Amino acid sequence: MIDEILSRLDVEALATHIFQSVVGAIPDVVVAIVFLIGFWAAYKISQRPLRAALHASGFHETLIKMIVDNVWRYTVLGFGIIMAAGQLGVNIAAALAGIGVAGIAIGFAAQDTLSNIIAGFLIFLDKPFMVGDWVEVDDQIGEVSEITMRTTRIRTKKNTWVVIPNKTIIDEVLVNHSRKGDTRIDVPVGIAYKESIPKAREVLLASVRGIGGIVAEPAPQVVVTGLGASSVDLEVRVWIDKASNEPPIACAIVEAAKVALDAAGIEIPFPHLQLFVDDVKEPVWEGLTALRKPDAA
Repeated sequence: MIDEILSRLDVEALATHIFQSVVGAIPDVVVAIVFLIGFWAAYKISQRPLRAALHASGFHETLIKMIVDNVWRYTVLGFGIIMAAGQLGVNIAAALAGIGVAGIAIGFAAQDTLSNIIAGFLIFLDKPFMVGDWVEVDDQIGEVSEITMRTTRIRTKKNTWVVIPNKTIIDEVLVNHSRKGDTRIDVPVGIAYKESIPKAREVLLASVRGIGGIVAEPAPQVVVTGLGASSVDLEVRVWIDKASNEPPIACAIVEAAKVALDAAGIEIPFPHLQLFVDDVKEPVWEGLTALRKPDAA
């Protein structure tokens, strides 16, 4: 059976055809390899100048690494592969069309990931915070430990590691406590209406002088912020040089204020309601008397 098949085939002609095809394809393969090597060399040569230009433009190091090591590299090598494939006779138009359809499908399947990556680019470009800043976002307060293209990692005062998607950071209101240097802490304190505001101010200012971390300039202040239902509302305002110390210093101020006001005999009222009866009409007393008669019986 095998001998019959081989007898019908012109083995010599087939081998000659294969040899000619391989030899004829060698120039195209060589040219394709030259294209790949050329584009790889172009990437290597352009890598350092591009990185220096991005540094000079003020781009964040993480963004520079992403652009140079990923976006630029894959773009250059992608063009090299396309050119090399064209030399080997591949239908580039059909291949690109297939890649485009696949890209659309992947884009729909990874919308959230792509949104976070785009938000990461915006964070690196806009620079609302840097690594080491003390920020408050999405009900989380902590120090920015790491910024990636997809997420931002925050270390809280409890030493917990919070990973927040970059899209959430872009969409939510973000408070940066470290951007402009010193941070002010406002601590509300209430005193009774019968107490002296100047005396309470003097006592409160004296109570915060011994608390570490409070800067001398601007000097601490005690201001009246309102007249509440049961208290005169004061606010102790101090400045600190490290935003990370805000929670413990705020707690220390509250404790020092309570101790100092108690020692000075200044009342801190709790919420209460006072009812003053100026005049009661005669029909009201008659009604009350009528209500009490059955009880007496």
